[in-house]
Amino acid sequence: MERIYLDHAATTPMDQRIVDKMMPYFTEIFGNPSSIHSYGREARKWLDEAREVIAGELHCKSHEIILTSGGTEADNLAITGVAMARQHEGKHIITVKTEHHAVLHTCERLEKLGFDVTYLDVDDTGLIDLDQLKQKLRDDTILATIMYGNNETGVIQPIKEIGELLNDHGAYFHTDAVQAFGTMPIDVADDLHIDLLSASGHKLNGPMGTGFLYVSERVKLSPQLFGGEQERKRRAGTENVAGIVGLAEAVQLTKQNRREKAVYYGKLKETMLQVFDEESLNFSINGHPKETLPHILNVYFPGVSIESLLVNLDMEGIAVSSGSACTAGSVLPSHVLSAMYGEEAKELTSSVRISFGLGNEEEHVKQAARKIATVVKRLAK
Repeated sequence: MERIYLDHAATTPMDQRIVDKMMPYFTEIFGNPSSIHSYGREARKWLDEAREVIAGELHCKSHEIILTSGGTEADNLAITGVAMARQHEGKHIITVKTEHHAVLHTCERLEKLGFDVTYLDVDDTGLIDLDQLKQKLRDDTILATIMYGNNETGVIQPIKEIGELLNDHGAYFHTDAVQAFGTMPIDVADDLHIDLLSASGHKLNGPMGTGFLYVSERVKLSPQLFGGEQERKRRAGTENVAGIVGLAEAVQLTKQNRREKAVYYGKLKETMLQVFDEESLNFSINGHPKETLPHILNVYFPGVSIESLLVNLDMEGIAVSSGSACTAGSVLPSHVLSAMYGEEAKELTSSVRISFGLGNEEEHVKQAARKIATVVKRLAK
């Protein structure tokens, strides 16, 4: 049985070119970047080059890139780091109910430390109301953290408008761009007015355990890991040189064909929906019809249990998910869909996320769509 992987929003297979690029840094260029001898200096050189590559993609300065272990650490550092650095100016933070748990749980922890967090609503397409954001801004608001593209539905928030609004106010703007980075062109300063941005390597066909946080040089940030003076004293710990080289290569490769990939993934999404229509399948799409990432498709199948559907599809060799990979194995309903439709909505128990990426071909998607249709019809009876 041929297996078809359609869960690229959870993690992506590594590109063989990235694996090949990383190999020498395990056995030959293995020095500690903080060492002053030639081994350390050589490792440091490659870290600096990686930082330049990432900065080039964001149109920022290389010293504004903090290398991390992934998106979760970057989110934690951004939110808690700003909160600790600016708490004398105010203790109000704004976020959205549909954020990744790396953001939500960090905000919940800050609430226990005396911070006041406002959780913005979304409409039934997953978008925030800019007027609500404007109304919730206060003199003591120090940070707004709003995801670029949602990891469950793919919904893209009005980042440019949010950036302009916050730039006029003075609150820092952080965005979790783990799903969007590499899929969309991002100019953090001149175009979008983003102050902090999180991204992860394993969503780009790069290695797990790698990521970065962009921090504008105007931002006050308190470190959250303590030890050495790595990353300009903002993130202690010996850098993962091999992983960071792989991350940089992933960014480089993404930059070369970002537009083509976006078009192709959008075509795969259309292909799947076309097959669903041909099969006369009862379904609807969760999320905004236009403001969405090209590689993520969240679908509601009325009357079909998520757990039964996932198990049956896995038996057919089709890998999809019920939403965030960080809640895999949990029977709790999606907090994203809850925010969009309400806690009692049927979409919460009958929706799956399908996401496209490296290795998916149109014929594979057609084959998967037909199998999904067959299983859904069987379970709906």
